[in-house]
This record gives sequence, structure tokens and C-alpha cells, in this order.
Amino acid sequence: MTENTGENTQQTWFVTGSSRGLGRALVRAALEAGHTVAATARRPEDLDDLAREFGDRIAPIALDVTDPAAARAALEETRKRFGRIDVVVNNAGYANVSPVETTEDEDFRAQFETNFWGVYHVSKAAIPLLRAQGGGLIMQVSSMGGRVGGSPGIASYQAAKFAIDGFSRVLRVETEPFGIRVLVIEPSGFRTDWAASSMTVHEVPEGYDSTVGEINRRIRQSPEGPAGDPMRASEILVRMAGRRDIPTNLALGVTASEGSIAQDRRLLAQDEKWSAVGRSADFAEPYPVAFPQDTAA
Repeated sequence: MTENTGENTQQTWFVTGSSRGLGRALVRAALEAGHTVAATARRPEDLDDLAREFGDRIAPIALDVTDPAAARAALEETRKRFGRIDVVVNNAGYANVSPVETTEDEDFRAQFETNFWGVYHVSKAAIPLLRAQGGGLIMQVSSMGGRVGGSPGIASYQAAKFAIDGFSRVLRVETEPFGIRVLVIEPSGFRTDWAASSMTVHEVPEGYDSTVGEINRRIRQSPEGPAGDPMRASEILVRMAGRRDIPTNLALGVTASEGSIAQDRRLLAQDEKWSAVGRSADFAEPYPVAFPQDTAA
């Protein structure tokens, strides 16, 4: 299937978490491509410079994604101003660092409120609007960790990203008859302030220095910074929104791409190794069956 670049079709984008990072880069990329954008943030005044540059094609809107009524109101305001909404991007999110053992319950829950429930609220509120107009695209900004996982210190963040994928799989099937498409984006590290001002690093207790402490020093506080270019990523996503043929999940960045392929291969090998054991649980299957040779030390 050939690519429809969407260069001659103006779209209206609705982007959460637009004041900085990937969200801000995406807003700029969409505007530079000729689209109109509802750029939402807790502090919409942080977008004043883009409003001066792009005028009426950008609508800065105040939004706390953890508030479902606010999500409905922001989407309706966008529809009234621009007439329709073509692309909804759930980008708002953040992570704090601490081991599961010492993470305050309130902190874990607050992160999940933004990182998962914010996606739920905005997606749910968008469905009737997209359904009424005959379709649209919902982009869920997840993480490489939402497929591969296992990054010490950010359990709440990664749990939410896994939840986004599970939620989006159901959302995709339920809304496909209405012309609504769902794309889960899985970035690796990009040069934004995700691991800087947006992140609180709590004290790493004794015993966790080789896991939480090491990955925090090596990756999250590396002076070289992450490899990913947020403007390139944003331009890729703007182009993607103009296509008919899109993936269900997009690993974005070298580390995400290679890590996801390696993880998929590991899971396939494991599933094949244990397939006979798993199948034997059904009444019609042979039972008992031999387990694979136990090679554990």
C-alpha cells in the first residue's frame, strides 16, 4: 500500500502534555506541516510563544488529564473551534524514581493517575466525537518499557504503560467499526526533560544501588543525553497520521526497535518451549506431558 502523506489534507490535532518535551515538539511539527492543533497543558500560558508564531492555528487549552470532566470539556472546545478532531495524542505523563519497596503509595498512585487514567479519560471522551464524524486516529504515547519493561526504579510508570497497551488493544477492536484507529507509540530515550525537571529521584536505599542506582546514573543522568531526537520523532508521527496503513505499535528509536525485536524473540522461544505443557491443561489434550529439561542451577 502506498503512503498517503497527508500534505494536502489539513488535520486537527489534540495533544496532551504540550508544554514541553515530545508533546511540544509534536505540536510544532503538526503546525509546521500546516495542521491546526489544540495544545493542552496544565499551564497553557507556556505555549504563548507558539500562539504568537502560529496564530489561530493553535489553541492552547488548560487541561488536567486526571479530571474526566475537564477532558470532555477540552475536546468539545476543540471540536467547536476547529469543526472536527482528526488526531488525538495522549502524551501527558511523568515518572519518579524509587524502588517498589520504599515508594510512597500516594506517589505510586499519583503517577498512575496521570500515566494511565489520563489516557483512559481522554480516549473515552474522544470516542463519541470521533464516532460522530466517521473516524479518527488516537495515538497513545507509551514507552519501550511498556513492551519490554524491567527498568528498575520506575514501576508505577512502566505498569501504566503496560496497562495502556492492554487498554488500547481492546479500544482498537471496539472502535474499528467506527473508523477509529489506535496507534501505541513506544519510544526509547529522547532528549527531553522527562528524566530532568519532570522526574523526582527519591533516595535510593542500601541494597538497591546496583539496580535502581546504577540505571539512574548510567541512563537517566547520563551527561551525553538520550539518543533520540524529539523533532524527528514528531515529524515521523505527523507523517504517520497521514497514512492509511499504520502499525498497531511503533517502537520509536534504535534502542526501542532493537529491544522490542529481542523481547519478541525471547517470548516466542519461551512460548514454543512450554507450549505442550500449557496446552495440556485442557480436557482434550494429552496429560500429563513431560516438562522441558530443568537447566536451572
